[in-house]
Amino acid sequence: MQVKLIANLLPEQLHKLELGMLLPVMEMFYSIQGEGYNTGKAAAFVRIGGCDVGCRWCDVKESWDASVHPLTTVEQILDTVCSFPANAVVITGGEPLMYNMEPLCQMLRQKGIQIFLETSGSHPISGSYDWVCLSPKQGSPPLAEVVVQAHELKVIIQTANDLAWAEECALHTPANCKLYLQPEWSRHKQMLPVIVEFVKNNPQWMISLQTHKFINIP
Repeated sequence: MQVKLIANLLPEQLHKLELGMLLPVMEMFYSIQGEGYNTGKAAAFVRIGGCDVGCRWCDVKESWDASVHPLTTVEQILDTVCSFPANAVVITGGEPLMYNMEPLCQMLRQKGIQIFLETSGSHPISGSYDWVCLSPKQGSPPLAEVVVQAHELKVIIQTANDLAWAEECALHTPANCKLYLQPEWSRHKQMLPVIVEFVKNNPQWMISLQTHKFINIP
Protein backbone atom coordinates (compact mmCIF):
# COMPACT_ATOMS: atom_id res chain seq x y z
CA MET A 1 0.00 0.00 0.00
CA GLN A 2 1.32 3.43 -0.97
CA VAL A 3 -0.62 5.50 1.54
CA LYS A 4 2.50 7.22 2.87
CA LEU A 5 2.79 9.06 -0.45
CA ILE A 6 0.05 11.40 0.83
CA ALA A 7 1.88 14.08 2.79
CA ASN A 8 0.89 15.91 5.98
CA LEU A 9 -1.55 13.36 7.32
CA LEU A 10 -2.45 13.25 10.98
CA PRO A 11 -1.55 9.92 12.64
CA GLU A 12 -5.23 9.02 12.95
CA GLN A 13 -5.83 9.75 9.27
CA LEU A 14 -2.84 7.68 8.24
CA HIS A 15 -4.05 4.77 10.36
CA LYS A 16 -7.56 4.88 8.86
CA LEU A 17 -6.08 5.16 5.36
CA GLU A 18 -3.94 2.10 5.95
CA LEU A 19 -6.99 0.21 7.21
CA GLY A 20 -9.00 1.26 4.16
CA MET A 21 -11.55 3.19 6.20
CA LEU A 22 -10.57 6.44 4.45
CA LEU A 23 -9.85 6.76 0.73
CA PRO A 24 -8.83 9.78 -1.38
CA VAL A 25 -11.80 10.21 -3.69
CA MET A 26 -11.47 12.42 -6.74
CA GLU A 27 -15.09 12.09 -7.83
CA MET A 28 -18.24 9.99 -7.61
CA PHE A 29 -20.92 10.10 -10.27
CA TYR A 30 -23.60 8.06 -12.03
CA SER A 31 -23.22 7.20 -15.69
CA ILE A 32 -22.98 4.46 -18.32
CA GLN A 33 -19.91 2.24 -18.60
CA GLY A 34 -18.33 3.22 -21.89
CA GLU A 35 -15.54 0.66 -22.31
CA GLY A 36 -14.88 -3.05 -22.49
CA TYR A 37 -17.13 -5.98 -21.63
CA ASN A 38 -19.63 -4.00 -19.54
CA THR A 39 -20.16 -1.24 -22.13
CA GLY A 40 -23.67 0.15 -21.98
CA LYS A 41 -24.41 -0.75 -18.36
CA ALA A 42 -25.54 1.90 -15.89
CA ALA A 43 -23.31 2.12 -12.82
CA ALA A 44 -22.03 4.36 -10.08
CA PHE A 45 -18.42 5.41 -10.59
CA VAL A 46 -15.97 5.93 -7.75
CA ARG A 47 -12.68 7.43 -8.90
CA ILE A 48 -9.91 6.98 -6.38
CA GLY A 49 -7.12 9.59 -6.39
CA GLY A 50 -3.49 8.62 -6.64
CA CYS A 51 -1.50 6.89 -9.38
CA ASP A 52 2.19 6.04 -9.64
CA VAL A 53 2.02 4.62 -13.18
CA GLY A 54 1.76 7.98 -14.98
CA CYS A 55 0.87 7.13 -18.58
CA ARG A 56 1.71 10.10 -20.80
CA TRP A 57 -1.58 9.74 -22.65
CA CYS A 58 -3.74 9.43 -19.52
CA ASP A 59 -6.95 11.45 -19.88
CA VAL A 60 -7.42 11.82 -16.11
CA LYS A 61 -4.02 13.18 -15.08
CA GLU A 62 -5.73 15.25 -12.40
CA SER A 63 -6.27 11.99 -10.51
CA TRP A 64 -2.55 11.30 -10.07
CA ASP A 65 -1.84 13.40 -6.98
CA ALA A 66 -3.76 11.76 -4.14
CA SER A 67 -3.02 14.62 -1.75
CA VAL A 68 -5.32 17.04 -3.61
CA HIS A 69 -8.37 14.79 -3.27
CA PRO A 70 -10.42 14.70 -0.07
CA LEU A 71 -10.12 11.75 2.26
CA THR A 72 -13.57 10.22 2.28
CA THR A 73 -14.96 7.62 4.65
CA VAL A 74 -16.11 4.32 3.20
CA GLU A 75 -19.51 5.01 4.78
CA GLN A 76 -19.80 8.21 2.72
CA ILE A 77 -18.80 6.34 -0.42
CA LEU A 78 -21.36 3.63 0.29
CA ASP A 79 -24.13 6.18 0.87
CA THR A 80 -23.38 7.88 -2.44
CA VAL A 81 -23.27 4.61 -4.38
CA CYS A 82 -26.53 3.47 -2.81
CA SER A 83 -28.24 6.74 -3.77
CA PHE A 84 -28.10 5.78 -7.47
CA PRO A 85 -30.64 3.47 -9.16
CA ALA A 86 -28.18 0.91 -10.58
CA ASN A 87 -27.02 -1.96 -8.42
CA ALA A 88 -23.43 -1.74 -9.69
CA VAL A 89 -20.31 0.31 -9.07
CA VAL A 90 -17.12 0.81 -11.07
CA ILE A 91 -14.09 1.42 -8.88
CA THR A 92 -11.48 3.21 -10.95
CA GLY A 93 -8.71 5.77 -10.65
CA GLY A 94 -6.02 6.72 -10.53
CA GLU A 95 -4.95 3.31 -9.36
CA PRO A 96 -7.35 2.03 -6.68
CA LEU A 97 -5.13 -0.90 -5.68
CA MET A 98 -2.65 1.52 -4.15
CA TYR A 99 -5.01 1.32 -1.16
CA ASN A 100 -6.70 -1.28 0.99
CA MET A 101 -10.03 -1.80 -0.77
CA GLU A 102 -11.27 -4.62 1.48
CA PRO A 103 -13.50 -2.57 3.84
CA LEU A 104 -15.25 -0.78 0.97
CA CYS A 105 -15.81 -4.02 -0.92
CA GLN A 106 -17.22 -5.72 2.16
CA MET A 107 -19.70 -2.90 2.74
CA LEU A 108 -20.76 -2.84 -0.91
CA ARG A 109 -21.26 -6.61 -0.89
CA GLN A 110 -23.45 -6.40 2.20
CA LYS A 111 -25.74 -4.15 0.15
CA GLY A 112 -25.75 -6.61 -2.76
CA ILE A 113 -23.96 -4.21 -5.12
CA GLN A 114 -21.95 -5.60 -8.03
CA ILE A 115 -18.36 -4.38 -7.94
CA PHE A 116 -16.36 -3.78 -11.11
CA LEU A 117 -12.66 -2.94 -10.73
CA GLU A 118 -10.51 -1.06 -13.25
CA THR A 119 -6.79 -1.51 -12.53
CA SER A 120 -3.37 -1.49 -14.15
CA GLY A 121 -2.47 -4.45 -11.95
CA SER A 122 0.68 -2.74 -10.71
CA HIS A 123 -0.19 -3.27 -7.02
CA PRO A 124 -1.34 -6.32 -5.05
CA ILE A 125 -5.05 -6.92 -5.19
CA SER A 126 -7.23 -6.20 -2.16
CA GLY A 127 -10.98 -6.54 -1.92
CA SER A 128 -13.23 -8.93 -3.82
CA TYR A 129 -14.84 -8.12 -7.16
CA ASP A 130 -17.47 -9.41 -9.53
CA TRP A 131 -15.43 -8.22 -12.49
CA VAL A 132 -11.75 -7.31 -12.76
CA CYS A 133 -10.76 -5.29 -15.81
CA LEU A 134 -6.98 -5.36 -16.16
CA SER A 135 -5.54 -2.55 -18.28
CA PRO A 136 -1.76 -3.14 -18.09
CA LYS A 137 0.86 -0.49 -18.79
CA GLN A 138 4.34 -1.25 -20.11
CA GLY A 139 6.03 1.15 -17.69
CA SER A 140 4.64 -0.73 -14.67
CA PRO A 141 3.85 -4.31 -15.74
CA PRO A 142 1.02 -6.06 -13.90
CA LEU A 143 1.66 -8.42 -11.00
CA ALA A 144 1.02 -12.10 -11.70
CA GLU A 145 -1.43 -12.30 -8.79
CA VAL A 146 -3.64 -9.69 -10.47
CA VAL A 147 -3.32 -11.11 -13.98
CA VAL A 148 -4.66 -14.51 -12.94
CA GLN A 149 -7.78 -12.86 -11.48
CA ALA A 150 -8.58 -10.80 -14.58
CA HIS A 151 -11.96 -11.34 -16.20
CA GLU A 152 -11.07 -8.85 -18.91
CA LEU A 153 -7.78 -7.70 -20.45
CA LYS A 154 -8.09 -4.25 -22.01
CA VAL A 155 -4.89 -3.02 -23.66
CA ILE A 156 -4.64 0.59 -24.83
CA ILE A 157 -3.15 0.85 -28.30
CA GLN A 158 -1.34 4.09 -29.12
CA THR A 159 0.97 2.71 -31.82
CA ALA A 160 1.13 -0.54 -33.76
CA ASN A 161 4.02 -1.60 -31.53
CA ASP A 162 1.59 -1.90 -28.62
CA LEU A 163 -0.03 -4.92 -30.27
CA ALA A 164 2.98 -7.07 -29.38
CA TRP A 165 2.64 -5.97 -25.74
CA ALA A 166 -1.03 -6.93 -25.85
CA GLU A 167 -0.19 -10.40 -27.13
CA GLU A 168 2.45 -10.86 -24.43
CA CYS A 169 -0.03 -9.89 -21.70
CA ALA A 170 -2.67 -12.24 -23.07
CA LEU A 171 -0.34 -15.23 -22.70
CA HIS A 172 -0.66 -15.01 -18.91
CA THR A 173 -4.39 -14.39 -18.50
CA PRO A 174 -6.94 -17.08 -17.53
CA ALA A 175 -8.38 -19.13 -20.37
CA ASN A 176 -11.81 -17.49 -20.13
CA CYS A 177 -10.48 -13.90 -19.93
CA LYS A 178 -12.07 -11.53 -22.46
CA LEU A 179 -9.44 -9.83 -24.65
CA TYR A 180 -9.92 -6.23 -25.80
CA LEU A 181 -7.86 -3.73 -27.76
CA GLN A 182 -8.79 -0.10 -27.24
CA PRO A 183 -7.37 2.77 -29.31
CA GLU A 184 -5.86 5.60 -27.30
CA TRP A 185 -8.40 8.38 -27.65
CA SER A 186 -6.17 11.07 -29.18
CA ARG A 187 -5.13 8.61 -31.92
CA HIS A 188 -8.29 6.57 -32.35
CA LYS A 189 -8.81 7.63 -35.97
CA GLN A 190 -5.30 6.53 -36.91
CA MET A 191 -5.25 3.33 -34.86
CA LEU A 192 -8.74 1.94 -35.48
CA PRO A 193 -7.94 0.63 -38.99
CA VAL A 194 -4.82 -1.06 -37.60
CA ILE A 195 -6.78 -2.64 -34.76
CA VAL A 196 -9.59 -3.74 -37.07
CA GLU A 197 -7.15 -5.62 -39.29
CA PHE A 198 -5.43 -7.18 -36.29
CA VAL A 199 -8.71 -8.42 -34.82
CA LYS A 200 -9.81 -9.82 -38.17
CA ASN A 201 -6.60 -11.86 -38.24
CA ASN A 202 -6.69 -12.67 -34.51
CA PRO A 203 -10.37 -13.23 -33.69
CA GLN A 204 -9.74 -14.11 -30.06
CA TRP A 205 -9.47 -10.33 -29.60
CA MET A 206 -12.32 -7.80 -29.61
CA ILE A 207 -12.42 -4.03 -30.00
CA SER A 208 -13.27 -1.69 -27.13
CA LEU A 209 -14.21 1.91 -27.88
CA GLN A 210 -14.62 4.77 -25.42
CA THR A 211 -18.30 5.10 -26.30
CA HIS A 212 -18.92 7.56 -23.46
CA LYS A 213 -16.71 10.07 -25.29
CA PHE A 214 -18.58 9.60 -28.54
CA ILE A 215 -21.91 10.25 -26.82
CA ASN A 216 -20.47 12.97 -24.58
CA ILE A 217 -21.24 11.62 -21.13
CA PRO A 218 -18.89 11.23 -18.11
